[in-house]
Amino acid sequence: MLPPELPPLPALTRAESELIDRYLDAVDLLGRINPARDGDTYRGLRAAQALVGKAAALRDALELMHRRGETELHSTTLARALRVLDGERRTARVSLPPPTGG
Repeated sequence: MLPPELPPLPALTRAESELIDRYLDAVDLLGRINPARDGDTYRGLRAAQALVGKAAALRDALELMHRRGETELHSTTLARALRVLDGERRTARVSLPPPTGG
C-alpha cells in the first residue's frame, strides 16, 4: 500500500523557499540541543556548533528577501509550506515534552 500523497507545496518565491528551508534546518538543530530531551552532550555540542552556520544562512535568506522588496511574511502561505514539510513534528522537538508522572 502506498503512503498517502502529500499536498503540494504552495507557490513560493525562491527567497521564501530558502527561508523555509533554512528555518527548518535551524529548528532541527535546536531540537537536538533541547536539554529537556534525552540525548548526550556531544550530540548537543555538535548541533550547537552547526547552528551557528545555519543561523547565518537563515539571516542571509531574510536579508535577501528584504533586499528584493519582499518586506512582508505571508504567514498563511508559509505556515502551509511548513506543514507540508513536516514542520509541526520538527518544531515540536524544540518545545518542552509533557511532564512525567514522577
